[in-house]
Amino acid sequence: MKINRKSTLMMGAATALVLSAVGAHADTLRFWTTEEQPERLARQEQMAADFAAASGHTVEVIPVTESDLGTRATAAYAAGDLPDVIYHTLQYALPWADAGILDADAATDVIENLGVDTFAPGALAMATSNEGYASVPADGWTQMIVYRADKFEDAGLEPPTSYANVLAAVDALHNPPEMYGFVAATKVDENFMSQVLEHVFLANGVSPVGPDGIQPLDEAATIEVLEFYKAIAEASPPGDLYWDQSRSLYFSGNAAMIIWSPFILDELAGLRDSAPPTINDDPTSPALAAATGIVTTFSGPSNPDGAAWGDIRYFGITSDASTDAAMEFVEYSMNEGYGQTLAIAPEGKFPVRRGTADNPTEFSDLWATLDVGVDRKAPLGDLYDPAMIEEIVGGLDVAQRWGVADGQLATASKIINSQVINRLVREYIDGERDAAATVAALNEAIAGVE
Repeated sequence: MKINRKSTLMMGAATALVLSAVGAHADTLRFWTTEEQPERLARQEQMAADFAAASGHTVEVIPVTESDLGTRATAAYAAGDLPDVIYHTLQYALPWADAGILDADAATDVIENLGVDTFAPGALAMATSNEGYASVPADGWTQMIVYRADKFEDAGLEPPTSYANVLAAVDALHNPPEMYGFVAATKVDENFMSQVLEHVFLANGVSPVGPDGIQPLDEAATIEVLEFYKAIAEASPPGDLYWDQSRSLYFSGNAAMIIWSPFILDELAGLRDSAPPTINDDPTSPALAAATGIVTTFSGPSNPDGAAWGDIRYFGITSDASTDAAMEFVEYSMNEGYGQTLAIAPEGKFPVRRGTADNPTEFSDLWATLDVGVDRKAPLGDLYDPAMIEEIVGGLDVAQRWGVADGQLATASKIINSQVINRLVREYIDGERDAAATVAALNEAIAGVE
């Protein structure tokens, strides 16, 4: 294992003293995790035990509620009492590195040791800092257009990989109430609408932030976004729609397309009794899964390359860590123990590291064999064909979020959380103003977000 860059700064007797202290402390590592559900916690504790058997370093797995993570980390940093490793969400990677909570040198060394080319580029890009990488990408998921591939094939339609293809499918398949062309998110106070809209804006290359912070939306490209979203909203049932109606209508066979997270993958296959597919008389049938296709990356007319909306989780090595032992633990979790890391919840933990230099698909192949489901279990590879598995994992290569590339994720998050975009898009859908006036209203409202 490569020695962390900080070690090269120590000299002579000081080196011996520091390394002996590190070695004594490294016997026990503290690991904060937001995966605190009992079954998930048990998997992490087993991985920690396996790592201890292999390395001699014991690991204390400490559950932390995700909503408390930011305040707890800040308080621990002030007290000089950070854990060694934190499993954390994207929003903390760069700010914590800038604040000194995370050791970017250590994370960069881990990524280089494992092989930069073995990681999904999109997941790495989101954690890139001036010092290298703020944290080590652990797992992630991409939002998906879920669609009735059987209906598309019968109608001779191309997969919904672009605004144009989506609208062509709406024209061909929208026949309410038997079949709605889409179920678009329209409930303005739901985070679900925020996620769906960000995905649709990203697909057309539109962002409310740039390198210097808030920036005006490009008028022509934003009008394309608005017109597209209005079209899919008009192909949806009336009312305030969010994830619940989207899933229910798709599961009943009354929706051609929805946008959803991958946590729908096991439910589609009839593996969860609380959310059964009802397209036939057997709620445990995998028939709907077999009839379904997914798209993770789609494009608008102003952005032919398209984009995927991704949610990435990271292993952060802290500035208070027993650095070499913490690096060893993270490397184990992303290599020998990576199957256990992904098995915590495979439907929402896509492998951001597809494989090794010797076997480039080792972990994506392994992931497809992991069981998903609640009331019944089955491997993803038994439910979905290899091309669909590749599409699911491949979205991480180009995953994006507003503000990440420009170092403005915090600013983008404030805009999203204000829900002004949701509200003004909904007003446009409802005919309260035209598209150009809505762009102007959006720019004014976004500029006023604090």
